[in-house]
Amino acid sequence: MPDAINTLTMTIPKTMMAVLQKEAGGPLYFEEIPTPKPEKGEVLVKMEYSPINPSDLSFLQGSYAEKPSYPAIPGIEGSGTVVASGGGFIANLRKGKRVTCTSTHGKGGSWSEYMVTSAMNVIPIKSNTSFEQAASLIVNPLTAIAFIDIAKKGKHKVIFNNAAGGALGKMVVRLGQANQIKVISMVRNDNQVKALKALGADFVINQTNHDFRQELKKIMQQLRPTLILDAVGGPMMEELVEFSPEGSIIMPYANLSEEKSAFDPRKLLQQDKKIIGFFLGNYTSKQNILKVLKSTKVAQKLIGSELKTDIQSVFPAASANEAVKTYKENMSIGKVLLDLNINR
Repeated sequence: MPDAINTLTMTIPKTMMAVLQKEAGGPLYFEEIPTPKPEKGEVLVKMEYSPINPSDLSFLQGSYAEKPSYPAIPGIEGSGTVVASGGGFIANLRKGKRVTCTSTHGKGGSWSEYMVTSAMNVIPIKSNTSFEQAASLIVNPLTAIAFIDIAKKGKHKVIFNNAAGGALGKMVVRLGQANQIKVISMVRNDNQVKALKALGADFVINQTNHDFRQELKKIMQQLRPTLILDAVGGPMMEELVEFSPEGSIIMPYANLSEEKSAFDPRKLLQQDKKIIGFFLGNYTSKQNILKVLKSTKVAQKLIGSELKTDIQSVFPAASANEAVKTYKENMSIGKVLLDLNINR
């Protein structure tokens, strides 16, 4: 049993177990390291579960815009209980709360027994919200809610979303249906087409079809989506710029292709199209705290329906390499969670 220090809330060990990456693209290790201490405005969360997201894969590959210093703890979001505060009104208010949370750059990620993060990055969850569902309550649900809010404010009656076979794509389809917004979903195989059709999606195209370009051009001309959500990037950007209707907003929110984008800028200039990037952290930072809390309450309310997260498997944190491999092999059937409670 590691040495421990006493706090007002519980006995917190001086050391903890964490998933570490020691170089970009390198393997993951499960090692004992010092337990971090929160500073003013920060809290310490005893983690329960953390999902593997596409953005985590980018982090592991070393292609994230903000480069970490190694060894680094991966993980963007998760769930747990706030067990200590570094001081400050919001931080003290969060003590003892069951929360969904995101990591803070430079403070270590969520794939660890304990995580220090900004008090603004933890949101209390309802008593009937499981830690498993709460682990994925921020990134995908709040992104889907943001997309629909942007569509409604911009009066976009039809939106297009690629890489739509995963959890986020399904949420966008279901929220679109609930808000009378048509969603064109692009996926990578027929199984994903069937899965979205089973949700009631009306417009799904498979980018691996031999006539995909013609199909994309035709559906863009017929349905005229004016909000284009792009998670793929790379060569796909050129097709979206070319085929999107005049006056469209093309919104990159990931770069799953890991390739650079190139396109004819005259298509933007002459057809009044815009490219506006979306990053959830930037978007939420521009909203007031009440708006963010409201969105999270909506997410919890819809967690069993429009914003349900399918979970395909749960791995102990010590098996992080196997968990990442499993997620990469089939990202569309559900989230892979890391169990960070080593005593479970």
